[in-house]
Amino acid sequence: MRILLCNDDGYSAPGLSTLVKALSTIADIVVVAPERDRSGSSNSLTLDRPLSLHKSHNGFYYVNGTPTDCVHLAVTGMFDTLPDMVISGINNGANMGDDTVYSGTVAAATEGFLLGIPSLSVSLANVSDENFSTAARVVTDIVLRFKKSKFHEPILLNINVPDIPYEQLQGIEVTRLGRRHKAEAVVKSQNPRGETVYWVGAAGAVQDASEDTDFHAIQINRISITPLKIDLTHYGQLDTVKQWLE
Repeated sequence: MRILLCNDDGYSAPGLSTLVKALSTIADIVVVAPERDRSGSSNSLTLDRPLSLHKSHNGFYYVNGTPTDCVHLAVTGMFDTLPDMVISGINNGANMGDDTVYSGTVAAATEGFLLGIPSLSVSLANVSDENFSTAARVVTDIVLRFKKSKFHEPILLNINVPDIPYEQLQGIEVTRLGRRHKAEAVVKSQNPRGETVYWVGAAGAVQDASEDTDFHAIQINRISITPLKIDLTHYGQLDTVKQWLE
């Protein structure tokens, strides 16, 4: 089994190296990741300049682009055949609810899915950054399950793992995405030259953490797995818009 690994924290991120170490025992691994942290880059593709692919001393490939660039380049430019799976992560921090819209981690997995490959996005809902090994073990369990019983349709799974030792996990929950309140306002400040600059504000507080959501699963120390889809069509408003245009 061949697995393409990517992330949005950059090829030197500890979550990625932990995942490589775990999965190398059960699959052939190829890493193609951004050369630096590209968190929040969502599904952006670099179209205004060429991309460069380099190989690090540890055997990981890195690209001067986004997570989506990495997966797209790897699948359409490096491989003669499609990998059996694309896995993005382990992200340093949760990707739940509205966060999935902005997440480069989720975007890398989404690109794999769009290219016809079963894909996983994996994040550690961290407090301490001490339990990447927990998330890596969870992913290994899921990959072994996939090898034993593959899905018969395209699949894109968003996985969030509590930042606790593996033995303290309280099981797995198949969830829907929760919701946050709107983000806080930008933070206005000045740079050393006296110019006004703006920092994007913090994410909003949790608004919907009902029992069937990813937020709730993490709160009770359960792994959250959310199947995602790409169709953004608001089917409930099709007739409304048609009538509005008449």
